[in-house]
Amino acid sequence: MFYRQKSYVIKNDFVDEFNAHFINTNLPNQLKYGSRLIGRWMKANNDNTTEIFAIWEYDSYEEYINIEGKIRNDDKHIERINKWYNDFGGRDYVLEEYILEAKNEALVSTVSNDDLK
Repeated sequence: MFYRQKSYVIKNDFVDEFNAHFINTNLPNQLKYGSRLIGRWMKANNDNTTEIFAIWEYDSYEEYINIEGKIRNDDKHIERINKWYNDFGGRDYVLEEYILEAKNEALVSTVSNDDLK
Protein backbone atom coordinates (compact mmCIF):
# COMPACT_ATOMS: atom_id res chain seq x y z
CA MET A 1 0.00 0.00 0.00
CA PHE A 2 0.98 3.60 -0.58
CA TYR A 3 -0.37 6.43 1.57
CA ARG A 4 -0.12 10.15 1.07
CA GLN A 5 -1.09 13.15 3.12
CA LYS A 6 -2.28 16.31 1.40
CA SER A 7 -2.30 19.24 3.81
CA TYR A 8 -3.03 22.94 3.68
CA VAL A 9 -2.87 25.95 5.94
CA ILE A 10 -5.85 28.17 5.10
CA LYS A 11 -6.95 31.54 6.43
CA ASN A 12 -10.00 31.02 8.63
CA ASP A 13 -12.26 33.20 6.49
CA PHE A 14 -11.70 30.87 3.51
CA VAL A 15 -12.23 27.49 5.22
CA ASP A 16 -15.90 27.08 4.20
CA GLU A 17 -15.16 27.83 0.55
CA PHE A 18 -12.15 25.53 0.57
CA ASN A 19 -14.07 22.64 2.16
CA ALA A 20 -16.98 23.06 -0.28
CA HIS A 21 -14.50 22.97 -3.17
CA PHE A 22 -13.09 19.70 -1.85
CA ILE A 23 -16.52 18.08 -1.47
CA ASN A 24 -17.93 19.34 -4.77
CA THR A 25 -14.90 19.22 -7.07
CA ASN A 26 -11.82 17.40 -5.81
CA LEU A 27 -13.31 14.46 -3.93
CA PRO A 28 -15.60 13.26 -6.75
CA ASN A 29 -12.76 13.42 -9.25
CA GLN A 30 -10.30 11.58 -6.99
CA LEU A 31 -12.86 8.83 -6.34
CA LYS A 32 -13.73 8.63 -10.05
CA TYR A 33 -10.18 7.54 -10.84
CA GLY A 34 -9.69 5.18 -7.89
CA SER A 35 -8.19 7.20 -5.03
CA ARG A 36 -9.39 6.00 -1.63
CA LEU A 37 -9.92 8.63 1.03
CA ILE A 38 -9.01 7.39 4.52
CA GLY A 39 -10.21 10.63 6.09
CA ARG A 40 -10.02 14.40 6.06
CA TRP A 41 -9.64 16.56 9.16
CA MET A 42 -9.00 20.11 10.22
CA LYS A 43 -7.64 21.83 13.30
CA ALA A 44 -7.64 25.48 14.26
CA ASN A 45 -4.33 27.21 14.79
CA ASN A 46 -3.81 30.20 17.08
CA ASP A 47 -2.97 32.59 14.23
CA ASN A 48 -6.29 32.98 12.36
CA THR A 49 -5.50 29.93 10.21
CA THR A 50 -6.73 26.36 10.01
CA GLU A 51 -4.78 23.29 8.99
CA ILE A 52 -6.76 20.93 6.77
CA PHE A 53 -5.38 17.54 5.83
CA ALA A 54 -6.47 14.36 4.09
CA ILE A 55 -4.95 10.90 4.01
CA TRP A 56 -5.32 8.88 0.81
CA GLU A 57 -4.62 5.19 0.15
CA TYR A 58 -3.47 3.49 -3.05
CA ASP A 59 -2.48 -0.09 -3.83
CA SER A 60 1.00 1.12 -4.81
CA TYR A 61 3.04 4.22 -5.63
CA GLU A 62 2.67 3.33 -9.31
CA GLU A 63 -1.12 3.31 -8.97
CA TYR A 64 -0.96 6.74 -7.33
CA ILE A 65 1.11 8.10 -10.24
CA ASN A 66 -1.33 6.57 -12.73
CA ILE A 67 -4.38 8.06 -10.99
CA GLU A 68 -2.77 11.49 -10.68
CA GLY A 69 -1.94 11.40 -14.39
CA LYS A 70 -5.57 10.72 -15.25
CA ILE A 71 -6.74 13.55 -12.98
CA ARG A 72 -4.27 16.02 -14.50
CA ASN A 73 -5.47 15.06 -18.00
CA ASP A 74 -9.19 15.41 -17.22
CA ASP A 75 -10.11 18.57 -19.15
CA LYS A 76 -13.50 18.97 -17.46
CA HIS A 77 -11.88 18.73 -14.03
CA ILE A 78 -9.24 21.29 -14.98
CA GLU A 79 -12.03 23.60 -16.17
CA ARG A 80 -13.83 23.26 -12.81
CA ILE A 81 -10.60 23.96 -10.92
CA ASN A 82 -9.83 27.03 -13.01
CA LYS A 83 -13.38 28.34 -12.63
CA TRP A 84 -13.17 27.95 -8.86
CA TYR A 85 -9.89 29.87 -8.73
CA ASN A 86 -11.29 32.58 -11.02
CA ASP A 87 -14.40 32.90 -8.83
CA PHE A 88 -12.08 33.94 -5.98
CA GLY A 89 -9.77 36.28 -7.88
CA GLY A 90 -7.52 33.88 -9.81
CA ARG A 91 -5.05 31.18 -8.89
CA ASP A 92 -2.22 33.50 -7.88
CA TYR A 93 -4.53 35.60 -5.71
CA VAL A 94 -5.99 32.56 -3.92
CA LEU A 95 -2.54 31.10 -3.28
CA GLU A 96 -1.29 34.44 -2.00
CA GLU A 97 -4.29 35.51 0.07
CA TYR A 98 -6.04 32.38 1.33
CA ILE A 99 -3.98 29.20 0.95
CA LEU A 100 -0.79 29.93 2.85
CA GLU A 101 0.79 26.48 2.61
CA ALA A 102 0.18 23.27 0.68
CA LYS A 103 2.01 19.94 1.02
CA ASN A 104 1.68 16.59 -0.69
CA GLU A 105 3.74 14.00 1.18
CA ALA A 106 4.22 10.24 1.17
CA LEU A 107 3.56 8.56 4.52
CA VAL A 108 5.68 5.68 5.75
CA SER A 109 4.24 3.26 8.30
CA THR A 110 6.10 2.63 11.53
CA VAL A 111 4.12 -0.59 12.14
CA SER A 112 4.56 -3.77 10.09
CA ASN A 113 1.94 -6.43 9.48
CA ASP A 114 3.88 -8.70 11.85
CA ASP A 115 3.52 -6.09 14.61
CA LEU A 116 -0.27 -6.36 14.29
CA LYS A 117 -0.35 -10.09 15.07
